Amino acid sequence: MRTLLITGPGGSGRTTTAAATALTAAREGTRTLLLGTDRTDTLGPVLGDAATPHLTVRRVDPDTDFRTDLAALQDRAASALDLLGASRLDPEEIAPLPGAEELAVLRALRDAALPKPEEEAYDLVVVDLPPTPRALSLLALPEELRRYLRRLLPPERQAARALRPVLGRLAGVPMPAEWLYGTAARLDLELAAVEAVLADRDTLVRLVAEPGPSGADAVRAATLGLALRGLRVDALVATRVLPESEAGGWLAGPVAQQRKTLEEWQESYAVHPVTHLGRDPRGGDDLAALAVPSAGAEPGAVSWPVTDSAADDGVLVWHIPLPGARRDELDLIRRGDELVVTAGPFRRIVPLPSALRRCTVDGAALREGELRVRFRPDPELWQRTR
Repeated sequence: MRTLLITGPGGSGRTTTAAATALTAAREGTRTLLLGTDRTDTLGPVLGDAATPHLTVRRVDPDTDFRTDLAALQDRAASALDLLGASRLDPEEIAPLPGAEELAVLRALRDAALPKPEEEAYDLVVVDLPPTPRALSLLALPEELRRYLRRLLPPERQAARALRPVLGRLAGVPMPAEWLYGTAARLDLELAAVEAVLADRDTLVRLVAEPGPSGADAVRAATLGLALRGLRVDALVATRVLPESEAGGWLAGPVAQQRKTLEEWQESYAVHPVTHLGRDPRGGDDLAALAVPSAGAEPGAVSWPVTDSAADDGVLVWHIPLPGARRDELDLIRRGDELVVTAGPFRRIVPLPSALRRCTVDGAALREGELRVRFRPDPELWQRTR
């Protein structure tokens, strides 16, 4: 199964492109799930009366998911709540907290990509993600939350859980930490499943933007943020492209501006221009007229390889692709066995490959859209390992 994540700056036609992509794939005979992540139903008006036997549309419901999760948490923590004299919350008084919507989207993505045996399986899942800044934060959430869990509740400490029932009996009261570790372990498994979906070679991202200066800036930033997360861009859909026949009069400036941006994009992306229909697309006929392709790029994982130049230069080089990065926006910090990479407004903390953990950082350079970090083997650590 393939997963296609669609995002772009707000107002770029992101939802329309997601609907058109899913409809095209379904009409080609691909069993397709279109997943909407907006709190309101934005896909409904765009699709209108469009229907096809192979298309299923589903919308994330963060309110229901949050109430269900909190009710389950209260059940698991019943002994601790009773010990503290706390009263439970009723479902009707529960309102989602900040972050609940993002977690609901991640769960829906996991469930769609990894269906249970009794659930319907799909060949393609098209996800209408939020606008780019929120989408990038959302895609970073599983890895960041798992890192926090490992720091706050290390797995080696969880091994002592077997002693807590004994300690509880000796103390005469239940040990509240038991459910905490159990909850953390379940959350870690769920987040790991989402991470696996995002890291899968069949997961791609499709960018949507209107050609022009602001669109070009948004695409560069989105490409950089996605690259830092190791996500591949399937294509760039250029929306609301004015026809060249309208290049006369006051439209001459906008048409020339769009043409210039499209030419620049075509040097780096598989660009699919979508002609302006002169109206907001609604229904199956309009979506078909946009001629948006289904997921067509060949799958493949993004690699951050380590090359061995020890024989020539005495160093190992870690290659990190960062298209669109600028030298003055880059920052690197080595923290133990991790490398903190900052590129523009984005930051990611990544564990070092095992070979590089026995090295010291010897420098870095940005060349041809690739960050190359040099590591020099530490003689003491390499000798100790041997």
